Amino acid sequence: MRHLFRDADFTRLFLGRLVTNAGDSLYSVAAMWLVYSLTGSTFYTGLAGFLTLGMQALQAFVGPVVDRWPLRRTLVWTQAAQGVLVLTIPAAHLLGVLNVWVVLTVMPLVSLLNQFVYPAGTAALPRIVDEEDLTAANSLFSMTYQGAELVFNAVAGVVVVASGAVVLFAVDSLTFALAVALFAGIRVAPAERDPDDEAEGYVADLRAGARFLRHSKIVWILGASVVANALLGMVWPVLPAFADVRGDASIYGLLLAGLAAGTLVGALLAPKFQDVPFGLLSLGGFSVSAIVWLGALQFESTLGLVALFAVAFVPVGVTNIVAMTLMQRLVPPAMLGRVSAVLGSASTAVMPLGALVGGALGDLYGPVDVMYAGGVGFLWIVGYILVVPSLRRMPAATAVEPEADRDAPPTGAAANAD
Repeated sequence: MRHLFRDADFTRLFLGRLVTNAGDSLYSVAAMWLVYSLTGSTFYTGLAGFLTLGMQALQAFVGPVVDRWPLRRTLVWTQAAQGVLVLTIPAAHLLGVLNVWVVLTVMPLVSLLNQFVYPAGTAALPRIVDEEDLTAANSLFSMTYQGAELVFNAVAGVVVVASGAVVLFAVDSLTFALAVALFAGIRVAPAERDPDDEAEGYVADLRAGARFLRHSKIVWILGASVVANALLGMVWPVLPAFADVRGDASIYGLLLAGLAAGTLVGALLAPKFQDVPFGLLSLGGFSVSAIVWLGALQFESTLGLVALFAVAFVPVGVTNIVAMTLMQRLVPPAMLGRVSAVLGSASTAVMPLGALVGGALGDLYGPVDVMYAGGVGFLWIVGYILVVPSLRRMPAATAVEPEADRDAPPTGAAANAD
């Protein structure tokens, strides 16, 4: 993996993602805990989750824009805008007008801007690294995401206890400023686009991404993603209340750090599993996750709880990276932005509803019961894989070839670099 860092553009993209992911971790912990501390209700954290995750469902509409806009400019301006938005929370606090509705207004706006960042990064990576390095590069990028979460979720929990959530918003604005500086130096050559495709416009691009996904093997993975994201959407808003039952905000940060640690370990192990049939890998991985998640809830000690939660997410980290590599190998480069955006939008569309349901159930039955339901949700994923032959028999990421858009002509002319 070290040879990847000889490329200055890869290094800048990697460091930029590391910084912005660290900022996202600080913001996520601060925002959800601030909502919970202002209201004391999982219904409002569920509403926060609904508003925030609802923006992810709009990612499909961002994809065609990402494929057309210069990727460097997209990354720079979205980071700058997010930095300004998060500063409104400390400003409202200083002016004495901070309330839950201010936070619930800022959260979805920041999330909306984030929908440009990840498809842009996904589309940029295959244009920077060679195809044989994609799995290793994806693993490194997941490491930046999960590694930042591992460290900064735990740090954020401690800072919230010591100084309050508002302080984290001020710190977070600095991470966006640094990300702007890093992304500004990236040079990414655009993918080849057919002149007819170039002229058709936004709506045609959007339809092409959805059409490609509908005819692709990837659509079967989408079904499993929908179930997994409904589960995560339900659990996420009750985590602050669950941590409050077990202690305080520091435990909330540790729980999030544990989940990030497990996903990070899985991401680092992913290259070792890229030759394993994807269906078999998913079936075994989510079975392990279900057993360990339910076992973690039996531990009274915080250390045991956090450690087992980390283990439960190791298979999630492995399958996420292998699935990303599978998609990048199957989808033509000129369509990666819109296809990844449509895939992300479709797979996360259920998360806002899951957040509302989880928040309401947390108030009705308590956060512990919702956490048990989350463990059972992993078993639903296993069941889905078992009953869908196309997914159960999905080959390894290294055994697939790029798929063509069956309803469109092949791409042609090359464009100039950004």
